[in-house]
Amino acid sequence: MHDFEDIRPYRDEEVSVVLRRLVADKEFQDVIIERQFPRLLDFFPKTMRLLFRLGMTWSVRNIKTVYDFQRYISFKLKKILSETTDQYTFSGIDGLKASKAYLFMSNHRDIALDPAIIILGLVQSGRDSLRIAIGDNLLTKQFASDLMRLNRSFIVKRSLSALKEKMFALRQLSSYIRNSIYHENVSVWIAQAEGRAKDGHDRTETALLKMLALSRSNKQTFGESIKDLCVVPVAIAYEYDPCAFDKAKQLKEERLGNTYVKGDYEDLESIKKGFIGYKGRVHVSFGNVIDFEVANPEELSNEIDRQIISLFQLFPSHIIAWQLLNPDKEEKCLQNIWPDEDWEAARRKFARHVAQFPLEYRDIVLKSYAAPVFDQLASGDVLA
Repeated sequence: MHDFEDIRPYRDEEVSVVLRRLVADKEFQDVIIERQFPRLLDFFPKTMRLLFRLGMTWSVRNIKTVYDFQRYISFKLKKILSETTDQYTFSGIDGLKASKAYLFMSNHRDIALDPAIIILGLVQSGRDSLRIAIGDNLLTKQFASDLMRLNRSFIVKRSLSALKEKMFALRQLSSYIRNSIYHENVSVWIAQAEGRAKDGHDRTETALLKMLALSRSNKQTFGESIKDLCVVPVAIAYEYDPCAFDKAKQLKEERLGNTYVKGDYEDLESIKKGFIGYKGRVHVSFGNVIDFEVANPEELSNEIDRQIISLFQLFPSHIIAWQLLNPDKEEKCLQNIWPDEDWEAARRKFARHVAQFPLEYRDIVLKSYAAPVFDQLASGDVLA
C-alpha cells in the first residue's frame, strides 16, 4: 500500500475542520480584504476581519464534503465566466466514456483557471470531476494549500533539491496518479509542462512523461504503462490573456539572463487576474485517447503536441498578432476560420489591448499571441 498522506487532496471528513481553519486564518483574511477594501483594512482592521469571518462562515455553512466545495466553486466560476468572457465552449467531450477515468494533459496558460474550466466542462456534460496536480511552489501559504487541497488538488514536490528525495517524490507522484486512474477510477489533470507557456508555444516535457512511467510494473514496457493511464490531450485557448503583461515581463528578464524572483503573493495575484480579467472567447478542446503503445517518451510527447497544436482554437487575437508580425505574408485561410467576424473591429480591439503595455514588452506580447498560428501553419493544421 502506497503512502500518499503528504500529497493527497483532503477527504470529506476533513472538510469542516479545514474550512474553520481557513475562516480563522488572519493572513487569508488580509489577502482577500486588501484586494477588495484596501483602505478600510488600514483604518478598521479588526472590524473588517470580523465582518470577513462572519460573511465567510455564512457563505460556506452548507459545505460538508469535497463535492459540496467543488459545486460551490463551479457556481462561482460560472458567474465569473459570465462576467469575464464573451462565451466559453467545449468540444470533444462526447468522445469520452463517462464511466472511465483519464489522465487529462493540457497546455498551460493560467495557473488555476486551466483545470477549473476543464472540470466545469466535464461536470456540465454529466461526468465526474477530477484531481488536480499542483506544484508546491504555489502552496507556500497554509491557506493556499488548504484551498487547493479542498478542491481535489494533490501536491507535486518541485522544491526538493536532494537527488534521493527528488526520486522518491517522483515515484510517489507517479504511483499516486496511476492509483487514482487505474485503481480508484478517478481522473487526473496535469499540465504538459512545468509552468505556464509564457511564449505561447505549447510543448510537452519528456521528463514529465518519464515520471508517469516510474510506477510501472517490472514486466511492463514504457508504452504499456502509459496505455494504462488513458492519456487525453486537451487544448485550452483564451482569446485574451489577463496575465499577458506579467508573462512578458518575466520572459524578458529570463531572456536577459536574469533570475526572475516572484513576490510573496505574485502567484496569488496571477490567479486573481486569471479569474477576474477579461478573456474574450474561451474554448476547450478534448482530444483523442492515446490508446496505442508508444515506443518512448519522445514519441508520446510528439503525439500530445500534435493533438494540442491541432486542437487549439485560433481566435482573431492570435490571427491579428500573426498578421502584424508578418505584414508581407498572406494567409487567407486564417480569416476563413472566422468568416462572420468584423475584422476591422477585431483589429481595433486588439490594438487597444496591446497599447496598454509598455513599448518594450509589446513585441513579446505579440509573439506570444501569434505563437499558436506559427505552430499550426508549421504543422499544416490550419483549416483552409
